[in-house]
Amino acid sequence: MIMEKQINLNGVYSLILRKSLLLLGIGSAQIDLILPKNTYKSGECINGYFMIKGGTLEQRLRRIECDLIMDTHATGTEEILKTSTILSTREIHSGESNEIPFNFCLPILKDPYKSEVSYRLKTRLVLDRGIIGKDDDWIFIESE
Repeated sequence: MIMEKQINLNGVYSLILRKSLLLLGIGSAQIDLILPKNTYKSGECINGYFMIKGGTLEQRLRRIECDLIMDTHATGTEEILKTSTILSTREIHSGESNEIPFNFCLPILKDPYKSEVSYRLKTRLVLDRGIIGKDDDWIFIESE
């Protein structure tokens, strides 16, 4: 009887530890934006997918946010040019992998190629407890 209680307590402590680590982002679900290429024309539509991998515990997906960001190296600034958000209430089970389609049309840029400028798609995975997985994908944008 004492052994059973100790085993149950160890299971409880293990669950508490895993949940605490999730709050720190350790063992939480991960996201990776998969793109077919890394060079696009201004105004072109990108079709890829998000690969979501479950963490150590089941978690509920709230949304996926993806921003097109222009980084200006000379000034160290970044500007969000366009945002896409996917809302969801999907459950992500431990160790599970899911693909979610990604469709994003780039804005038409007057002069996209500049030596001091680079572009990236910054992805954030927002889960039920505000835990966020992040991914950055650098892309090259050419003139039309």
